[in-house]
Amino acid sequence: MPTVTDELERLERAAEANAQHRVVEVGPEVVRRPAGPMTATVHAYLRHLRSQGLTCVPEPIGVEDGVETLRLIDGDSGGDGWAHQHTDAGLTSAARLLRTIHDAGAGWTPPDDAVWGAPAVAGEDVVPCHGDPGPWNVVWRDQEAVALIDWDFLHPGPRLDDVAYALQWFAPWRTDEMALEWHHFPRVPDRGARSRAFVEAYGDLPSFDVVDEVAARIRRTADLARSLAERGQEPQRTWVADGALESYEREAVWVEQHRHLLD
Repeated sequence: MPTVTDELERLERAAEANAQHRVVEVGPEVVRRPAGPMTATVHAYLRHLRSQGLTCVPEPIGVEDGVETLRLIDGDSGGDGWAHQHTDAGLTSAARLLRTIHDAGAGWTPPDDAVWGAPAVAGEDVVPCHGDPGPWNVVWRDQEAVALIDWDFLHPGPRLDDVAYALQWFAPWRTDEMALEWHHFPRVPDRGARSRAFVEAYGDLPSFDVVDEVAARIRRTADLARSLAERGQEPQRTWVADGALESYEREAVWVEQHRHLLD
């Protein structure tokens, strides 16, 4: 069984692989990133959201020579974003941000040739889901979530698909050691209280089992990583070779074994 140190080292290698294969150029006003098969669909969706008056998603400028350009949204994100979500204010602002985006996107009609970054998920109340709504993909200002970026895993799914993913990382539904060492909480958080606060701030969700949904969502993440790795896509190919699938399953099992933390 890998130790916490082993897992932290694996995550550091995963982050390095991600950085190597997702080259990002940040200028004073724009961000340039490698485009992919889903980029045209993502840009169409972002334009729809912005046409609804939302400024909490990037404004797409265009694609040229395999590079997409988006308007920069000022604030902390990536590794700089973790600390902002430690507070109740940061946590609940992220939930409200996700709800705002889901509501605005609910009426969108995708183009006939839409290419999704992740497989569609069947269920009720299907909306365009971000697919990766962790603290690192939020833009933060003073412990407030102001934007959601990096839409590479856009796909149709029930709202709970995004909510369950977010709960894993915001509660977080991870070991005490990971909460302290990777998420940098000053003390082990009350996952049950934070889960309830996130769900209440999002609002009007059907009754659901947090543990079951989070564990199932982790396994869907693993399935996607496996599929992308089998197609030779990086950084997933590197992640899988380094033991990511086994790590995902350990995390799902840990969630299932710690249902008592909801109390």
